[in-house]
Amino acid sequence: MPIPTRTRSRSRRVAVALSALALSACSPGTPTTPPAPETESHGPVGPVPPGLDAFYGQSVTWGDCAPYATSSEAKAAFRVKGAQCAHLSVPLDYAKPDGDKIRLGLLRRKATKTDNRLGSLVINPGGPGASGMTAAAGLASRTKGELAERFDFVGFDPRGVGASEPQVKCLTDTERDAERADDLEADGSPEGVAKQEAEEKDFAAKCAQRTDKGTAMLANVGTRDVAKDMDILRSVLGDQKLTYLGYSYGTRIGSTYAETFPANVRALVLDGAVDPEQDAVESLVSQGRGFGKAFDEFAKWCAARQDCALGKDPANATKAYQDLTRPLIDFHVPVADGRKLSYEDATIGTIQALYGKDYWEPLNSALNELKLQRGETLMKLADMYNERDDQGKYQATQDVFTAVRCVDDPRVTDPETILKAQREYVKVAPFLDDGRPESAARDACAFWPVPNTMQPHQPKVDGLAPTLVISTTNDPATPYAAGVNLAKGLKGGLLTFEGTQHTVFLQGVSCVDKAGTDYLVNGTLPPEGTRCSGN
Repeated sequence: MPIPTRTRSRSRRVAVALSALALSACSPGTPTTPPAPETESHGPVGPVPPGLDAFYGQSVTWGDCAPYATSSEAKAAFRVKGAQCAHLSVPLDYAKPDGDKIRLGLLRRKATKTDNRLGSLVINPGGPGASGMTAAAGLASRTKGELAERFDFVGFDPRGVGASEPQVKCLTDTERDAERADDLEADGSPEGVAKQEAEEKDFAAKCAQRTDKGTAMLANVGTRDVAKDMDILRSVLGDQKLTYLGYSYGTRIGSTYAETFPANVRALVLDGAVDPEQDAVESLVSQGRGFGKAFDEFAKWCAARQDCALGKDPANATKAYQDLTRPLIDFHVPVADGRKLSYEDATIGTIQALYGKDYWEPLNSALNELKLQRGETLMKLADMYNERDDQGKYQATQDVFTAVRCVDDPRVTDPETILKAQREYVKVAPFLDDGRPESAARDACAFWPVPNTMQPHQPKVDGLAPTLVISTTNDPATPYAAGVNLAKGLKGGLLTFEGTQHTVFLQGVSCVDKAGTDYLVNGTLPPEGTRCSGN
């Protein structure tokens, strides 16, 4: 995970993907008759922390999902047959359980064979800021076999996200368009640093002003509190122990839950792991290395094509890419909808495409278009990353991303540390070197109105059931070593996938899917050293 920032500085351009590859790209399905409301009350299940009995024992009413959709993508995904939605009440501040309450959006698709049901499979696709409701609906629409038969698929929108109330809100749609179009703030000159820091400080102030419940919400939006929310969800679902599937940043939620409630875990699959011991700077550099390797793999694939935009020699691909994209710093390329492709959008679009091989063909086409001074495809890729729809409306994911990162990690304020991180980053991801002096500008977290609530550390998990970490050898966003370290920290199993993509479970790789399913259903870890490959 990078130094948290919303800007086009190098640290922001390598932000972790909003969700696991293709989890949100679910088919719309056909409209179905809305389900009749169904109220359930399981009473408190399992241990209850002091003062939280009412939350752990609350009833929930499941019903039609349509009112919960906050985007066209969610509206389509929620049409999956059998989907039910509800709200869950949790404390805003766990130190004050009698104080303000907030609501989380939930989506459930029940197990298809109730006589063999094992419980709930709670799902989070990452981000931070991505919708677990949408991810669960997408998985439910195409997952067959034992998992679908024996588990209710349950997704929740973490606090501040999607159908949860209140949402974190920082920038308007117009402001975010303008931010993306402004490449000048990455200028490393004293004037550029002052301009950028003024904008970062203004962004932090807007988050506090525009988010309902203001700084109280921002102070309690992090992973520490999401893990506690998930234990209330476990009880309300009627599960004695939690079965959880987390992708990307969702692995941080899972490992935090494992440390906070080790005795309440039945099974955890953590795919695309975040290293719990790395600080923001270390993680920035390791992630840069991952994207650098992914770009090199793309360049090799591209070089074998007659129409390769970067030429026939992979060794020259970095310079070819820089020659194409650096002119955008000063001269933006118009696109059909009236916007202009900036350097920021070109690099963000490239990063989006490097998350998986399915996007390599569009990326090559986009770079060939750029040679002709056309930017439509790169802009579409950047819009996908930023979750901007065709009507110009953004999801709040980027705002949530910054809000969570600013309370999850210690802030980075030392200019030399910032400069060193950027120098190291362009060494391992040289294709993203824009040729300008590094900027020592502090990001929004340096001006955040509330302190961080977590520190990097190895989790303490005495009494934890065996867990399964899945790590991909050439994962661009969460490097392979992070998965190795997390598996070691959790004293669990490691499954290695040999490939170039971000996350893999339930994405059509039979070896991985079988191992993960066997573990979730039977608790059986794959043999030590198991490696999978292919599609």
